Amino acid sequence: MPTEHSVNIILVEDDDGHALLVEKNLRRAGLVNGFLRLKDGQEALDYFFKGESNGDMQQVVVLLDVNMPKVTGIEVLKQLKADVTTTAIPVIMLTTTDDPREIERCYEYGCNVYITKPVEYDDFIEAVRRLGFFLQVVKLPVNPAGQRG
Repeated sequence: MPTEHSVNIILVEDDDGHALLVEKNLRRAGLVNGFLRLKDGQEALDYFFKGESNGDMQQVVVLLDVNMPKVTGIEVLKQLKADVTTTAIPVIMLTTTDDPREIERCYEYGCNVYITKPVEYDDFIEAVRRLGFFLQVVKLPVNPAGQRG
């Protein structure tokens, strides 16, 4: 059961298999956080900017794939970091892309962490498990008005 201080995870991933593995292995790592999966970049933008989130952006971490149909993860990252209502949301790029130029561009646009998904199944599972341990201990600031600062 999520606590009032737990971080809610929003996974933006178009690959059903990867999404299932990520959620399943975060849970195996002991994560009890709220979890929402969005299937592509456009769905993510609609969620954040067209009221589908109901304005609840407290204690949210976004796990964002780079290569997606409709709208890329990089475009989602750019828009999240450009808007005052979402700029403070931590964004973790979780992708198979290991091109140094792509990684640099994501950091330039404001991603907080860039994690390359290993191709080998066991390595992928281990990477997600480690991410789960990290997400269990991460704390996000909340200002007295209850809004992220």
